[in-house]
Amino acid sequence: MTVLTFKGGIHPKYNKDNTASKPITSLAAPKEIVIPLSQHIGAPARACVEKGDAVKRGQVIGEPGGFVSVPIHSSVSGEVKAVEPRLGAMGVAVPCVVIENDEQNEAVEFERLADWKKVSPDTLKDKINAAGIVGMGGATFPTHVKLSPPNNKPIDTVILNGAECEPYLTADHRVMLEHAEHVVEGLQIIQKILNAKTGIIGIEENKPDAVSAMEKACEGTDIKVVRLEIKYPQGGEKQLIDAVLKKEVPSGGLPMDVGVVVQNVGTAKAVRDAVVDGIPLIERVVTVTGSAVAKPGNFMVSIGTPVSVVLEHCEVDLEKAGKLILGGPMMGFAQYSAEPPVAKGTSGILVFEEKDVEVTHPLPCIRCGRCLDACPMRLVPADIAAYSDKRMYDKADANDALDCMECGSCAHQCPSQIPLVQKIRLAKSEILAAKRKKG
Repeated sequence: MTVLTFKGGIHPKYNKDNTASKPITSLAAPKEIVIPLSQHIGAPARACVEKGDAVKRGQVIGEPGGFVSVPIHSSVSGEVKAVEPRLGAMGVAVPCVVIENDEQNEAVEFERLADWKKVSPDTLKDKINAAGIVGMGGATFPTHVKLSPPNNKPIDTVILNGAECEPYLTADHRVMLEHAEHVVEGLQIIQKILNAKTGIIGIEENKPDAVSAMEKACEGTDIKVVRLEIKYPQGGEKQLIDAVLKKEVPSGGLPMDVGVVVQNVGTAKAVRDAVVDGIPLIERVVTVTGSAVAKPGNFMVSIGTPVSVVLEHCEVDLEKAGKLILGGPMMGFAQYSAEPPVAKGTSGILVFEEKDVEVTHPLPCIRCGRCLDACPMRLVPADIAAYSDKRMYDKADANDALDCMECGSCAHQCPSQIPLVQKIRLAKSEILAAKRKKG
């Protein structure tokens, strides 16, 4: 089978061996659950419960704050103890619903759909919206919005991202192995909603067991499984489209501009569970690993479970830990506390010992061009970072800073250890702020 790829990218150490063979196991929900009202790109949800209210598992506790928003559901049954700000994964306090788990697991009645093939695309989309589904690869964009392209941008192809190119993470790998048929059915539902004739599942070739499982699940369908080169960031939307279809998404554009929608395999399974079983997004698979983790693995975790609880289960001594990251090592966010809860976009929890954490001191740029070679978006990261340092944000904008996907490939390759991503991220925020000010 041909192995597909894109231009640019890097080959970091993948470090997946500790968890790739570990089946998904369920982690019991703790006594206190902290559910953020903002777990997605767009407007935060608005709390629709108050202190003292009794809630059931799967009950809506946060209503969407707009079209680009989703409802939030309780992952346990119990009593609302507070609606208040708590520390989130981005290092700031965010509004949360705090629930005392009564451990009765009493759930609302989930509305199952006997045959999704007989209902309209709008009905399917409404089910997905009501379930609060967002992109589970980390981007957390509301799925119902992604499945609502304008009429002048018809979609002919849906690609499922099974690359899981981030080092250490194996959650998607296990989902494909253990729930292959559900992933395929989720893709078929998405295709029906978009009236997309072509369905493709892209998987990096370091997961031959996942390729086999997905190929078997696709038997009797028109869905094609393709092998991807082992390269980061193979799972980026634009890189995946380039590798699989040899189509280039225009600068400033979206996949829909070339007739494509990309979804994560975990998102596809969540779509299937919402449509067929009526189950909202109240738990997700999380990879927990790293040199400081005594018992690494892949766990089904209730949304709102504090990271500290997960780490206690995995026998992590935080006193000896040197670094805690939520997500992958390339695009995840380092934490100064284990207090934040697991959210819809939490694909991994990584903890490293002090000896494995290197403190770097940036040196001057030597103009070697390695960042340029690595950049999958064909930018010149060193130039954009330099403009950011000098606060020349108009120049950074002219050099397509907003096209940066913040994958970290440039910083990984930089021999001067310059924090290029952070500098570019600052430039992007200033550029967007200026654009909003202009209206």
